[in-house]
Amino acid sequence: MTHDKAAFADEVSYDESLDESLTDDQLDETVENLEDRGFEVVVVDSADEALEALQSRIPAGSSVMNGHSTTLEEIGFAEYLSEGDHDWENLHAEVFAIDDDAARATARREAQTADYFLGGINAIAQSGELVAADASGSRVGAYPFAAENLLLVSGTNKIVDDLDAALDRVENVAYPLEDARAQEVYGAGSVIAKQLIYRYENDEGRTTVVLVRERLGF
Repeated sequence: MTHDKAAFADEVSYDESLDESLTDDQLDETVENLEDRGFEVVVVDSADEALEALQSRIPAGSSVMNGHSTTLEEIGFAEYLSEGDHDWENLHAEVFAIDDDAARATARREAQTADYFLGGINAIAQSGELVAADASGSRVGAYPFAAENLLLVSGTNKIVDDLDAALDRVENVAYPLEDARAQEVYGAGSVIAKQLIYRYENDEGRTTVVLVRERLGF
């Protein structure tokens, strides 16, 4: 069963004005501002190209971890990590193979320091800031420092005018859709408990943002 936006769009009220396509000029401005803030940016046309961009950036032998991301599922990365022909150390599989709750939680924290951590982002301001939120922090915890390299994937529908609009998008698009998904998958709703505003990347080459010219994710 899929748990993408289409699965919940008819039953969830969210602000569709914060989930729209961009003009080329708006996208160009966003890319320039992201790069000025120290992020490396790759723009691709499709989910397939996004998956290829990720595959090409993770060397053989690397340890790889990902936080939950509808976008990573939509582009096929989650499936590729678990079933694909790669030479990476799949920390996600190792963590969730642990039966003991306390040991799994410890391993999950340790996996935040993976060679490559992958995830999505909930909103991107055209001015270049990234915004992401979690209930537990198991995803955004790796973003600011813990992971050696960070690969973030987003549909261009998540790009909005400015930081205020990006914060609004988290509240009024990402949260209601994720809450519905959490109810369906876990039997309990979600909450915006831990939120990151990622303004700059000072470690050159550490963080790459892959922007996909498709409507992806929450």
